Amino acid sequence: MRRKNLQMIALLLTGVVCLVIIMNKNDFEHDVTLKSKDVYEMLRQQNNLPSFETFQPLSSHCHRNMSAYNVTGFSTLPNHIQDFLLYRHCRSFPMLLDVPNKCGGPQNSADVFLLLVIKSSPENYDRREVLRKTWAKERLHKGVWIRRIFITGTSKTGFEKRRLNKLLKLENSENQDILQWDFNDSFFNLTLKQILFLEWMERWCPHVRFLLSGDDDIFANTFNMVEYVQGQKGNDGSKHLFTGHLIQNVGPIRQRSSKYFVPVQVQESESYPPYCGGGGFLLSGFTAKTIYKMSHSIALLPIDDVYMGMCLEKAGLKPTSHFGVRTAGLHVPSENVDKFHPCFYREIILVHRFLPHMIFVMWNEIQNPHLQCGRTNSTFKN
Repeated sequence: MRRKNLQMIALLLTGVVCLVIIMNKNDFEHDVTLKSKDVYEMLRQQNNLPSFETFQPLSSHCHRNMSAYNVTGFSTLPNHIQDFLLYRHCRSFPMLLDVPNKCGGPQNSADVFLLLVIKSSPENYDRREVLRKTWAKERLHKGVWIRRIFITGTSKTGFEKRRLNKLLKLENSENQDILQWDFNDSFFNLTLKQILFLEWMERWCPHVRFLLSGDDDIFANTFNMVEYVQGQKGNDGSKHLFTGHLIQNVGPIRQRSSKYFVPVQVQESESYPPYCGGGGFLLSGFTAKTIYKMSHSIALLPIDDVYMGMCLEKAGLKPTSHFGVRTAGLHVPSENVDKFHPCFYREIILVHRFLPHMIFVMWNEIQNPHLQCGRTNSTFKN
């Protein structure tokens, strides 16, 4: 009887040993993941960071670059900059909404003289609707076609995200003018948005002549744009053009309180190349394709307009200044003058930061055939 009990104990011990071996094998297989979480948890506890699970990826198809945790001072950076470093390498995201025939197909895309590429966030429905009815309306003007496209990511989470995606889907079914990718639509992802569009353009609109890249809160005069680019002697879109509000001799903002804060962990250089303000700028199809080509070898920077300047510099190209592009707003010196008088806006290319209702009003006022401006309207001619 005693011998039988010993055999049973030996059998149980053997089972326990096998179980331990199996568990150790599983632990070994997941060793990298566990170590990554342990490192982050240690950083979190030491620096009062949010828990590991709060860092949501931009997309389920995009994985963290774990080496970013080894960057000097990483744990002291604001959360949105930590996220940028963790996902900076990610440039491929699922497309949720597409308009492959916007330019009539790749072979016919040269028929599009001016493509309006407007950066928008999902919730900005009112802005998109106003633009569709005003300066971004698709039309034939002076014998050339003006086309429109909105580019966006996704906003919010859960039910709210699904509702906004449904809104965009409904808009697109009616207007055929939205490109949407499954990434977080945030200020720091504006560069990603630009690069994803340029990748799309390379495929579906490779021969488009000229483009406007702008925000959905600008007031623009597309008629003046067409006149301007038609006046470029010898340039049908196959040569370099990149013009707007030129910014030079500046560098990264290091103040943590600024929306434009870029720490040395993101950009070491203390200077930026010349660039045009991202609120709106004009460029040729040639330059757009060149920027996309250069972007393959330049790490993403969260400030999108500066990144465009970096790509131009790498290609040996320069941005130019256009007096009619006012991304910093239009300054009217006299307090006794209505700063929204249509005569100030009839001859410009674009002005940044307009409310939707003001865009609607201004667009109709500048086209008033009875508008008398006298000397005022010559002020803003280039």
